[in-house]
Amino acid sequence: MNINASHTILVVEDDQKISDLLINYLKANQYRGIAAYDGRTALQFAKDETFDAIILDWMLPELNGIQLCQEIRTFSDVPILMLTAKVEEVDRLLGLDTGADDYVCKPFAPREVIARIRALLRRSEGKLIANANPWFVDENAFRIRLKGEWLPLTRVEFLILRLLLSRSGRVFSRDHLLNTIHATQKDISDRAIDTHVKNLRKKIQKIDPNFDGIVSVYGVGYRFDLP
Repeated sequence: MNINASHTILVVEDDQKISDLLINYLKANQYRGIAAYDGRTALQFAKDETFDAIILDWMLPELNGIQLCQEIRTFSDVPILMLTAKVEEVDRLLGLDTGADDYVCKPFAPREVIARIRALLRRSEGKLIANANPWFVDENAFRIRLKGEWLPLTRVEFLILRLLLSRSGRVFSRDHLLNTIHATQKDISDRAIDTHVKNLRKKIQKIDPNFDGIVSVYGVGYRFDLP
């Protein structure tokens, strides 16, 4: 399968000509590009939508690239490619230490940017495979991906599924699952756990109709069996 077809890239660049150039090159390579022209707008985009990678300019209004990168890293591990006119090694290291995955110095060749993005996406797909294939748990963003698709989970569903995935084959009692989500919903009952698990199964089966990995253990609770 061509990995480009379903990938959406956020381009954060205040120079519209550069932004348009990058968006056009992304489109020519079958990526979907979304533009943001200042740091605060980009931060809101990153919180509200799911992106497969971010191209991030260092010098931005509202929030600069370093500040924005720091903010994004509090809730997401999305691959970030930083564009910078700063050529000093200490500046490049600062960007990487802040959480950027790679950088390209301005002026740049658009083809190089696309090649770097492609490499970051391959690396990201590699993490997906390594993380309980075909599952990927994004701890920072409270989301879980199955076979390349993000499950539309509530916070409680995320907490339950994350716990089950963390110890496949182990049986978790309803009380244990209740304790896991206690801080989220203090008045939840053990019967409600059954409802959440039922909803989880339905959401997972929309992606994988043959899924039967969440197993009910009579009188105890649930376990997760990896295929």
